[in-house]
Amino acid sequence: MAAAPVWSVDPRTGKQREQVAVEATAQEVDAAVRAAHDVRASLTDRTVRAAFLRTAADRLQGAKDQLVEAADAETALGPVRLTGELARTSYQLRAFADIVDEGAFLDVVINHPDDTATPPIPDLRRYKVPLGVVAVYSASNFPFAFSVAGGDTASALAAGCPVVVKAHPDHPALSELVAKVLRTAAAEHGIPEGVVGLVHGFEAGIELIKHPLVAAAGFTGSVRGGRALFDAAAARPVPIPFHGELGSLNPVVITEAAATERGEAIGTGLAGSMTLGVGQFCVKPGLVLVPSGAAGDGLVKSLTDAVSDTDAGVLLDHRMRDNFIAGVAERAQLPDVETPVTPGAGGEHTVSAGFLTVAADKLAGEGEYDLLLEECFGPVTVLVRYDDDEQARAVLSRLPGNLTATVHLSTAEAAGEGRGGEILAELTPLAGRVLVNGWPTGVAVAPAQHHGGPYPATTSTSTSVGGTAIERWMRPVAYQGAPEALLPVELRDENPLGLPRRFNGRLER
Repeated sequence: MAAAPVWSVDPRTGKQREQVAVEATAQEVDAAVRAAHDVRASLTDRTVRAAFLRTAADRLQGAKDQLVEAADAETALGPVRLTGELARTSYQLRAFADIVDEGAFLDVVINHPDDTATPPIPDLRRYKVPLGVVAVYSASNFPFAFSVAGGDTASALAAGCPVVVKAHPDHPALSELVAKVLRTAAAEHGIPEGVVGLVHGFEAGIELIKHPLVAAAGFTGSVRGGRALFDAAAARPVPIPFHGELGSLNPVVITEAAATERGEAIGTGLAGSMTLGVGQFCVKPGLVLVPSGAAGDGLVKSLTDAVSDTDAGVLLDHRMRDNFIAGVAERAQLPDVETPVTPGAGGEHTVSAGFLTVAADKLAGEGEYDLLLEECFGPVTVLVRYDDDEQARAVLSRLPGNLTATVHLSTAEAAGEGRGGEILAELTPLAGRVLVNGWPTGVAVAPAQHHGGPYPATTSTSTSVGGTAIERWMRPVAYQGAPEALLPVELRDENPLGLPRRFNGRLER
């Protein structure tokens, strides 16, 4: 059977633009993985790795106009958004280059023998080594930051792991262009182009996760797709780590005092956050607890006005558009669910933003309203009107794991009065990032960032954004009693590389 062609599609019209490639066969996936596996040694030198990452960032920025044009043609996300996302992606590559240079991620620990300890301590030297080839599954909604040159790829290369990327079908032409840029950057430092492999097609994604030379995988996408790959990774003869970001409701709690103090501003802020990028952010606030009564009513009015003024937008593909329209309709048909601003089809190829409201007691127990506790991808959110703290806690207790959880407090509550601290404690078990008086859309690339959370937000406890994302692609190794001359240079007493380390219990920088 001939491999199916891979087309670039314009989401604004639904029409095919150009044939980009063909779906990879099992043999082609095997060739890409083996090529990546064969070039692992080219990433051994940390100086070369760091230089490669910086060159990749420079080359991406140098090709900005071509890349942004290609991305907009396939995603309709707009030049302004895409230019910013490309800059973020380049910054992320440089940030990982700095991490590689510093060397703390190697986690070097050296213990000299101590016969006085109980039990005695032998000579032990521990650090971290790269796992091997990493499979990266691109996301639809971030064609730069979570795709071919995104966080999974950047952190894997920084760890010393070659990658094979499964391109997302929503931006195949862009994927080819970015892969070419990365390979060109690699060649400038003597690294073979196999260090970044690229394959297209659903079956190719399955073959990739099953390949015996793939040592780990990173995924950003749906719960259904991510769980299927996670199960496949676990079912292999040799299971591998699967770091998947699957789905998130990103709950928001608004206290009565906060709604009274600045309800209008909160309503306007919520509108901007839930409609940002046509609601296609993984951290979009999808469930918002709003107090009943006059304070909450003012917030709802502000939200209504702001969302009503939001233009219809184009989703990433027509399948997502169909799912959004169907998902909103199914939720709106539930008894006693109201739609102050009805979301749905905005035109032949667009969708309009809106929101639903429901009383908190409808979510008190399992039943048909559980649908409101599932993510609906697109510009829609659900407002849950609660009468008291007990109702709000009851709703929170039914939520699955999330990437983020947010609380809006009044000035006095933020200063320590009232239940602010208690609410923070209630939200902490639900999410990997807890926000106060802000909005979750926008994930800064920073050392302290954590982009992850309890299942189904992610399938592991790690982060896919920030410096510690590199830890996903490494494993610790300890050498016991090894002669100094045989040790990796990173573990020798004289520390010729000047690495941060813990030496006989003392932290050395």
